[in-house]
Amino acid sequence: MKTFIVGISGVTNGGKTTLAKNLQKHLPNCSVISQDDFFKPESEIETDKNGFLQYDVLEALNMEKMMSTISCWMESARRSVVSTDRESAEEIPILIIEGFLLFNYNTRVYEPPDSPGYFDGHVWPMYLKHRQEMQDIPWEVVYLDGTKSEEDLFLQVYEDLIQELAKQKCLQLTA
Repeated sequence: MKTFIVGISGVTNGGKTTLAKNLQKHLPNCSVISQDDFFKPESEIETDKNGFLQYDVLEALNMEKMMSTISCWMESARRSVVSTDRESAEEIPILIIEGFLLFNYNTRVYEPPDSPGYFDGHVWPMYLKHRQEMQDIPWEVVYLDGTKSEEDLFLQVYEDLIQELAKQKCLQLTA
């Protein structure tokens, strides 16, 4: 049985969780794993020279636990659905993984606003670092425009997923 895994990433407070949960409501057989659930305790989070806790780095996360959770989901998905020659797109288990890696920020306004120096001293450098890492990975990455409405972003991602699931179904039927 095939599984379908989707990653949603972006700036902190950028709507990743909202988008993931909205997609989960509309897609059959869909689960969400949120990277926010895997932060280490505050006592284990390093502080930068300006006194800011460094939450926007991978070291702030228990990635082993997150990867274990993802592996358990994948194993469970393989066992829970019996594969047939007539699998439909609705039967393909979907996992949405959403996390904080930063891809866009410049048009966001936060309430309450960030502490002075936080964006320039921490958020922007982390954005540049993580974006470069993503550009170096040979995966197909679709960048979303954070200035669009929540509904427009949902519709774009939902339609892309439905098209991809249909392709998967066609591949299964021809295999």
